[in-house]
Amino acid sequence: MPLYCSGLATRVPHVLVNGRIINNHLISHRVGTLSFSHRHNSSSKHSLVSLSKFNQSCLCCCSSSSIMEDQTKLDSTPSESEKYSKEVEVAVRAVQMACALCQRVQGNSISKTDGQVQSKDDNSPVTVADWSVQATVSWLLSESFGSKNVSIVAEEDIQNLCKADAAGLLATVSNAVNECLAEAPRFGLKGPNISLGTSEVLEAISRCNSTGGPTGRFWTLDPVDGTLGFVRGDQYAVALALIEDGQVVLGVLGCPNYPMRKEWLSYHHRYHRIISKLTPPTSESWDKGCVIYARRGSGEALMQPLLHVNKKLVWPNSVRPVRVSSIDNPSLATFCEPVEKANSSHSFTAGVAHSMGLRKQPLRVYSMVKYAAIARGDAEIFMKFARAGYKEKIWDHAAGVVIIQEAGGVVTDARGRPLDFSKGIYLEGLDRGIIACAGPKLHDKIISAVDASWDSSSL
Repeated sequence: MPLYCSGLATRVPHVLVNGRIINNHLISHRVGTLSFSHRHNSSSKHSLVSLSKFNQSCLCCCSSSSIMEDQTKLDSTPSESEKYSKEVEVAVRAVQMACALCQRVQGNSISKTDGQVQSKDDNSPVTVADWSVQATVSWLLSESFGSKNVSIVAEEDIQNLCKADAAGLLATVSNAVNECLAEAPRFGLKGPNISLGTSEVLEAISRCNSTGGPTGRFWTLDPVDGTLGFVRGDQYAVALALIEDGQVVLGVLGCPNYPMRKEWLSYHHRYHRIISKLTPPTSESWDKGCVIYARRGSGEALMQPLLHVNKKLVWPNSVRPVRVSSIDNPSLATFCEPVEKANSSHSFTAGVAHSMGLRKQPLRVYSMVKYAAIARGDAEIFMKFARAGYKEKIWDHAAGVVIIQEAGGVVTDARGRPLDFSKGIYLEGLDRGIIACAGPKLHDKIISAVDASWDSSSL
């Protein structure tokens, strides 16, 4: 409210509090000093005035209740560092739980003959873990923020689970969900009072039916990104992101099989499973896994280890910052590309790599683990150039993009434009492909190399 004081015989419309101008408010913890900005009626210029030994009788003219009310309003406004703090904590805890679920399912020796792997309409695989993680994360977000306040764009639907011959599969999914939710208190979240029925599990999965868009808030979830890698016992990720008004504001990547030593990324997961049995485990064990997360505008990406069995998650769970590599010499850089050839061109990326002087063999990794590798500084470049007709989906990139950006890296399309997450479930308007790298120098060189090679490509 405006401040009028007979002792000053003037109006104080703006007050400086801790270096910030608060319009039309007086907020002071010490009577001795008050700074304010005074606007003269005859001029648009501001003059900043500092008053010392402020007349205490002047303060008495002010309504103490108004001052307290204004202070309460200021205190209730979250600072920039507190913004999305609850969303970050809930998302990280939920992804930790999802990773534990995936490890249990993967440990059951999934094979294509045991009914746990299905094929979707586009022939891509979907597993018990995909449905179970989606149901679990959907339920946890709804419980934490209220189902009316949660909108989710996610990959899986319930079509296959609702088939007449899918009763056994649905029961397996429900059991996995309930086993996971029963452990929610260990991860610092509230679980259900009683086990969910199959109808409630189906409802949680089907609740993820948002189509995104340019306004409002919604989550994106890829319950098991890199399902083929998951089935083969290799790399995969649980990817969760929050988007507001078309901007990714936070991202979480759970990477259960991510090795702690960079050189082991290029080897098959099962190989290391054998090696680990021959050597005693250490804190740098290859199969420890991690969760990496970032909030837009924070200027940092953080990593915490996966929670061990029977341990309780105490926030922030041995967190440490991660940063992109400082390498900007192409001859020293490591670049990642997708394992699958169906939706990306290895030959074109090989040509681009050669033309810009990349000498190392590509690191072919399943899923958004590629984004994690760049954010951690284990690789410098990720290039993906889709074949004609393939459209990138927002849940395959949202979490990874904000994590790399906050870790100091750059992610754009092949024209150098930011990825647009405001057009629905697809990255519409994407120019040729996606480029993620550790810094602007490498990024500029890749853009130039792509431009020089594109006309001669068959993409």
